[in-house]
Amino acid sequence: MLSLKNKRLVILGAVLIALGFLAFVIQAAGDHPERAWQAYLINFLLWSAIAQGGLLFSVIMHLTKAKWSGPLNNVSEVFAAFFPISFGLFLILFLGKSYVFPWLHMDLHGKEVWLNVPFLFFRDGMALLILYGLGFAYLFNALQLKTIRQPTGGRLRSFLDQKMGANPDVKRIRQRMSTFSVLYALAFACALSLIGYDLVMALDPHWVSTLFGAYQFIKAFYVGLGGLIILASVLYLSQGESSGLTSSHFHNLGKLFFAFCLLWADFFYVQLVVIWYGNIPEETAYVIERTMASPWNLLAWCVFIVCFVLPFFILLNKNVKTKPKFMMILATVILIGIWLEHLLLVGPAISHGTRGLPLGLLDGLITLGFFGLMIFAVVYFLDEFPELKRFEPSAGKR
Repeated sequence: MLSLKNKRLVILGAVLIALGFLAFVIQAAGDHPERAWQAYLINFLLWSAIAQGGLLFSVIMHLTKAKWSGPLNNVSEVFAAFFPISFGLFLILFLGKSYVFPWLHMDLHGKEVWLNVPFLFFRDGMALLILYGLGFAYLFNALQLKTIRQPTGGRLRSFLDQKMGANPDVKRIRQRMSTFSVLYALAFACALSLIGYDLVMALDPHWVSTLFGAYQFIKAFYVGLGGLIILASVLYLSQGESSGLTSSHFHNLGKLFFAFCLLWADFFYVQLVVIWYGNIPEETAYVIERTMASPWNLLAWCVFIVCFVLPFFILLNKNVKTKPKFMMILATVILIGIWLEHLLLVGPAISHGTRGLPLGLLDGLITLGFFGLMIFAVVYFLDEFPELKRFEPSAGKR
């Protein structure tokens, strides 16, 4: 049974989803339906990346045999609950294909072999299925070391109890976790690169960047760490010491967050330098439109300041990284900045010729709807596996 607090979160999630759906319908039925699908695509990419990058944290900690992460591994695994929702959201993109794929109305000069709707949805759908399947395989084994059999529980809990048996082989489980960790990390890089090429870069089919795939999966882990900081902060502030989280966990996580802030900015800069040095018209036009032409130039500076300059100088301070409340606020601001970065990448192609930024109240409400879906996924998973909220040092060592 859901606790009173969880019921309130479920109600909040339901309200946000309803508002988001209503905003999407109003936008789609208005004069600019492409704006609705633009917001949908941006949010699909962002929230899916948070879930994918969130689970990757646990995968990397397992592969590197990190001792410091402790309860953060539990928190990061909760994000896998969003995987089925993410896949469903991807399939819904098919309904807006005429808006999210501007190249449908262009002369592709021979690229039709790659850029056609059936093949795109098939390859991207298979990539997501493989990624999510490997993620669930890793999670299934990880949960066997953290959960105990219960006579009552939901369907997911009952399924896990049936499959794991009374006396799981810990050594064998750890070996399987290592195997699925490597496979998930490889699939993460490949799938996120493919999604970045097909759903972001291909919106301008005559622009090509060989670094764009790496840029996408680095960014996905960056936002995944941001989501992990927010969820860990919420659990710490609500559960206290019983969560197992301490200021040192946030300090170490903050250092990793700082590192990937630098890495994200590095990939952003490297792409820009290569295009500037090459000075090829097809490439420079893409950058000029997003960094020098109105109204996108101001947005580009905003993204640079919010996603790099601000966290760079703030996270230099050691004390800041130990404060969950402050880290939660900072991570939220950065995630908003990455949302705007997605708008900077896809907006000029979908909302082509706009005189002002295609950004308004309805876009915010649609984003809140996706946030409601994440709330549902997290609350459901934590309700099924409350052990993930109460870390015990001995857990996973049996």
